[in-house]
Amino acid sequence: MGVPQAMEALTERAAFVRESLHKSQTITDSMVAILGSFDHRLSALETAMRPTQIRTHSIRRAHENIDKTLKAADVILAQFDLARKAEAKILRGPHEDLESYLEAIDQLRRNVNFFTNNKIFKSCDGVLNHANNLLAKAISKLEDEFRQILTNYSKPVEPDRLFDCLPNSLRPSSEPPGHQGDPVSKPHSEHHHKRLENAVFTLPTLIPPRVLPLLHDLAQQMVQAGHQQQLFRIYRDTRASVLEQSLRKLGVERLSKDDVQKMQWEVLEAKIGNWIHFVRIAVKLLLSAEKKICDQVLEGVDSLRDQCFAEVTANSMAVLLSFGEAIAKSKRSPEKLFVLLDMYEIMREIQPEVETIFGSKACVEMRESAVSLTKRLAQTAQETFVDFEEAVEKDVTKTAVQDGTVHPLTSYVINYVKFLFDYQSTLKLLFQEFDETDPDALLASITTRIMQALQTNLDGKSKQYRDPALTQLFLMNNIHYIVRSVRRSEAKDMLGDDWVQIHRRIVQQHANQYKRVSWAKICRFCNVLQFRELHRAVEVALTPVVFQEQ
Repeated sequence: MGVPQAMEALTERAAFVRESLHKSQTITDSMVAILGSFDHRLSALETAMRPTQIRTHSIRRAHENIDKTLKAADVILAQFDLARKAEAKILRGPHEDLESYLEAIDQLRRNVNFFTNNKIFKSCDGVLNHANNLLAKAISKLEDEFRQILTNYSKPVEPDRLFDCLPNSLRPSSEPPGHQGDPVSKPHSEHHHKRLENAVFTLPTLIPPRVLPLLHDLAQQMVQAGHQQQLFRIYRDTRASVLEQSLRKLGVERLSKDDVQKMQWEVLEAKIGNWIHFVRIAVKLLLSAEKKICDQVLEGVDSLRDQCFAEVTANSMAVLLSFGEAIAKSKRSPEKLFVLLDMYEIMREIQPEVETIFGSKACVEMRESAVSLTKRLAQTAQETFVDFEEAVEKDVTKTAVQDGTVHPLTSYVINYVKFLFDYQSTLKLLFQEFDETDPDALLASITTRIMQALQTNLDGKSKQYRDPALTQLFLMNNIHYIVRSVRRSEAKDMLGDDWVQIHRRIVQQHANQYKRVSWAKICRFCNVLQFRELHRAVEVALTPVVFQEQ
């Protein structure tokens, strides 16, 4: 192909490209014009639709508000419906279905809270007033129901039921409790008290277990309604009266010091034995059971519970302890020492229960009264101990023992000392109430002093004999009786072997003096041969004769 042809072809192509570009520009301008037209139309359309959009949004918001209002109305109507059902149950009263009645009160209380927090309509105050009045009536009926149930199921406990709750070893026998006859004639066993440490006491049922949850629920409703004082009075008055009746049926009575002073010893001794029995029953059974039901019924209101229990038991405890106080304050006498020790023992025995039962601040008065009586009994027993020692030394009875055998005072004192040693552990505890000295050493010292007081008195009584031989025989027999009795009792461990040996030598000395004085009298009337024969005969017969006890 030649150059001219090529140039012509390029010219044609250039013209074609130029024509194409021109067409493209024309199309572009047309499209821009069309798009500009669309933009204008869309703006116009948007402007035209804005009122419609606003109306649509308003309608949507209105629908949402209507939905919320309907839901709120449903809630309020539901509250009205629940209140109506609760009102119906409350108007029927608690007798038919107590559980439903309590649920209705709870529901009504929730309704009151709801309308108090949602005062959204004009009649809300009227609804609240109606609900509060209905709630007040419901609580009033609840008080009556609580009183009625508590009263119906609170009955005094018969003594036989209480005795059945005791361990077998403590149940009454055919003989009345307490020491009988001679105050030093019946031995006191410390093994008995050791057995008590493992003894099982079964608490009596004061109120049926199935009733206690109901009473608890009623009490809780009264507390929630702000009726604590009404609850307090109902419970206190009902239970205090029943507890006092139970103690009276048992035999507990209030006695003063003057009442005690007027009683014959045998009557008083029996009453003391009964009182010891009653104290154990009252504290370990009645008061422990009373504490248990009080804790269950008033669970969750500790301050009210403790104060209520304190007032329920205050008068009963005062009556129970009054007899012990009267004995501790009454005139002292040697025969009272052992019953004082028995009373001290029972107060020590119940001390753990007293600390547990009356452990709260509200019960401090009862707790301190028990501790005070324990110390008072210990003090009176200790003073009686001192009185006994002085009485032995100053005994001026003119009872004469014609044949020089054992004097009644010697028998009495030795039996008294033997009986004291049955109370060793009690005596040691008693000594520790007032003295830090070793209690064993203190008991040994007191025993020694009593023995010395007895010997001093016997020395004085021996001078009543005009015959010197009977004087020596009397001292020999009495001191021998003392030594023999000590060797056969626990007093030997306290007084020691040295004491026994010293007094055996004293016995021998009096025996030698007796023989010397007796032979001196015989020698005045016998020759040598007669004297020797008589000496042998008397030596054979003397030993079994001189140690006879009257």
